[in-house]
Amino acid sequence: MDPYVQIFENNKAWVQSKLAVDKQFFRNLAKDQKPHYLYIGCSDSRVPANVMMGLDEGEVFVHRNVANLVVGADNNINAVIQFGVEFLKIQHIIVCGHYDCGGVKAAMHPTDMGQLNSWLQHIRDVYRIHQKELDGIEDSHRKYDRLVELNVIEQCVNIAKIDHVQRKWFKTGYPKIHAWVYDLHNGLLKELDMNLEAYFSSIRKIYDLNIPDE
Repeated sequence: MDPYVQIFENNKAWVQSKLAVDKQFFRNLAKDQKPHYLYIGCSDSRVPANVMMGLDEGEVFVHRNVANLVVGADNNINAVIQFGVEFLKIQHIIVCGHYDCGGVKAAMHPTDMGQLNSWLQHIRDVYRIHQKELDGIEDSHRKYDRLVELNVIEQCVNIAKIDHVQRKWFKTGYPKIHAWVYDLHNGLLKELDMNLEAYFSSIRKIYDLNIPDE
């Protein structure tokens, strides 16, 4: 069977598997979505979002792009974050990178990649910020892994700069922002050691929008 046609057969089988467990599954799912999590991850086809988290449909609001970037001028991700925070009342925002990320690897090498250049520049900026630490790592694979981790952390900081995130954060303590890395070699998630509240407090005078209490 043509692989494309097979998708529709897979879909029918998936529907039947859900209905076999709960006949009202899709009727209930269609009513509303109330996810607790916003997952911002890489577009890599090997990194499934709710599947690797062990969560069901309707439990994770998802945005994916090359190398899981949070770019201030990107209206797409800003709309996702605003909708998640203001309307879905998301309690946890997760930025999840993954080891062996092609986008991060491409950014580490001075190669002209056409339209991708401007996007990868954001990862090169992360390298510039942490150049002393990264250049001190002699093992090239470990340096690559560390840039993956530092990129995730910097994207979490970028989320904390956003106005509607700050508004909710300072008023309610939510959303909480988390930095994860997924290991393709064993399927496990790793939570990075990041105290974003403490870190943001140290740079708050630079990025705080001083939003008045509502």
